[in-house]
Amino acid sequence: MTLPANATRLPHTVSDQPFDPDAIYKYTDAQKALFEASQLRLMWWKFRRHKPALISGIFLAVLYFSILISELLAPYNLETRNSSHIYAPPQAIHLFHNGEFIGPFVYGFDYKLNMENLKREYVPNLEKVQPLRFFCSGEKYKFWGLFEASFRFVCPAEKGTMFLLGTDRLGRDVLSRIIYGARISLTIGLLGVGVSLVLGIVIGGMAGYYGGLFDVLSQRLIEVIQSLPSIPLWLALAAILPITWSPIVVYFGITVILGLLDWTGLARTVRSKLLALREEDYVSAAQVMGASSRRIVFRHLIPGFASHLIATATIAIPTMILGETTLSFLGLGLRAPITSWGVLLTEAQNINAVALYPWLLWPVLPVILVVLAYNFFGDGLRDAADPYK
Repeated sequence: MTLPANATRLPHTVSDQPFDPDAIYKYTDAQKALFEASQLRLMWWKFRRHKPALISGIFLAVLYFSILISELLAPYNLETRNSSHIYAPPQAIHLFHNGEFIGPFVYGFDYKLNMENLKREYVPNLEKVQPLRFFCSGEKYKFWGLFEASFRFVCPAEKGTMFLLGTDRLGRDVLSRIIYGARISLTIGLLGVGVSLVLGIVIGGMAGYYGGLFDVLSQRLIEVIQSLPSIPLWLALAAILPITWSPIVVYFGITVILGLLDWTGLARTVRSKLLALREEDYVSAAQVMGASSRRIVFRHLIPGFASHLIATATIAIPTMILGETTLSFLGLGLRAPITSWGVLLTEAQNINAVALYPWLLWPVLPVILVVLAYNFFGDGLRDAADPYK
């Protein structure tokens, strides 16, 4: 087609510059990082803004790391007895003596027996200044039962004492026993939740995916278990364990019992999630492509709410810890020579001992702190599970 002689040409609008996809919308580096972030990174950013959960997570991480080096942290061995300091009260740490800076130290005790009430009375002697030693060589121990060592982070003075939380009826340091007891009390929660997760995911997954008779039977079983009172059921099952079993076998027995009683809530959660997800298009596509039921459940369905399972597990762990503490306190759980926080609290069963020696209740403090930390940590994980909200 030829243009008339008097026609004017329109300006050429085709650019010969390289194509720039960001020519219209210019994104900052922060926006690009947000748009390109993975699901885990988004969860971490949201979890980091939950300050109580972040602090609780750090606290729990430090606590679990400490059980790896309990021998180095404890000033005394687990069964070390100080026969001359039975029911000794806590010794306070001081920095100054007579206006002079000395560093961390404690005052030694003068001991006498009150013949009127037969109570041991310890009076700090201000002349017995006992500086604490750091990164020192103390009592010998077997690190994790593998090799002999004597290195500790802090030790009492030579021929001195350091009972920061007092001693018990046998003169054993309460602080050292709490540090060693953390190994059992903290790990029993993890092992118990492991058993609970396996049962809850397998039974709840089969009930939700297949339905039918198995779903009906599993739901009736869950209802029966949940209708039973927890503490009497714990006591009955713990009493079944033979007294001839070794303490380590009893430890695993208590772990299995706690796991067997805590899987019902998780199984119902998994069932309800699978009932909703099994009708999705990607599940139908996997079935058409010939994927097995096991692959569909464990590779496609369960990962869809894995974050919820993690949050549920973190909230279930303190329940396990409280269960072990309750059973051990009542004398039906762990027994000596295994030491846990619940076993330590058996010393506080005698109200007269508690009235005279209240420091025997110190093992209840780490139980409270760990339970609170797990609850805050679980709340933070639950909020971070859906980072798009």
